[in-house]
Amino acid sequence: MPDNGAQKRSRSYLLAVEDQEFLLRDEMRPFRFGMEYAKAEYALRDWGVRSTVVVFGSARVPSPEEAQALTAAARSPAEKRAAKRAAEHSRMYEEARAFARIVSLRGGALAVTGAPRDNVIATGGGPGIMEAANRGAAEAGAPSIGFNITLPHEQNPNAWSTPALTFRFHYFAMRKMHLAMRANALAVFPGGFGTFDELFELLTLVQTNKATPRPIVLFGRDFWERAVNFPVLVETGMIDEKDLALFDIVDTPEEAWASLVRRGLEARPLPAAAEPPLAPPKPRREPERERMKAPVPRNAKAPRKKR
Repeated sequence: MPDNGAQKRSRSYLLAVEDQEFLLRDEMRPFRFGMEYAKAEYALRDWGVRSTVVVFGSARVPSPEEAQALTAAARSPAEKRAAKRAAEHSRMYEEARAFARIVSLRGGALAVTGAPRDNVIATGGGPGIMEAANRGAAEAGAPSIGFNITLPHEQNPNAWSTPALTFRFHYFAMRKMHLAMRANALAVFPGGFGTFDELFELLTLVQTNKATPRPIVLFGRDFWERAVNFPVLVETGMIDEKDLALFDIVDTPEEAWASLVRRGLEARPLPAAAEPPLAPPKPRREPERERMKAPVPRNAKAPRKKR
């Protein structure tokens, strides 16, 4: 009998899901795109995440612990200047941390097991402001989401997002869609190109009615009034004056929360019962709905209703 080892070892004999070379072909891009959507979507559904509050901001903002370490290690004038700046920036970290804690406690992320979770903190999953927001949610006992992206210089997830809700995307477009599609509100801290990209994309979606209006707050009046001259955009006719009403500029976590609520975000009371720590709700089966319905004959008469 001839040996069939060559057939079994052939890549064509692999199941499609086992053949990475096949899955990574250019022609399979639409399927990979769909899988990136489905993987995060189903996990969020399993956790009952109905809506989010998205927090954006610089990945370069250090935590107070990192700022203190830089200060302790500074020796040269340049190092001392860098340490001083880090200490100043770390205040933004603390503000993002406090804001996320407030949203998690008052927004509905602490839902009783089985109930939908609302206003769950969602970030890009990385360090800096993103880490601060995930940390604030975790310290409140609430789940939070990290939508990470694969970059040439590898981005590592921060240690504070809920592990089961820490995702990694290859496609920026799919990551952006997941960040936007459940967002009840957006809080934007000072940041660089990535932060501006996310902010202005959502502002454009709301301005053009491609997305429903939602509360947007920019943290740090001094930064935003210097970084973007919004009045000049109005004066030169680049935007309408009414477009400036799409967002508020705030300076404190409490001021941000008040703005979100004033603009329509619903505050939800704390759950009446304590919830198991960060455990996803178990899906409940409905056997009756799973059964296949018997086909109805074309000529069958509808049953008469009892009077």
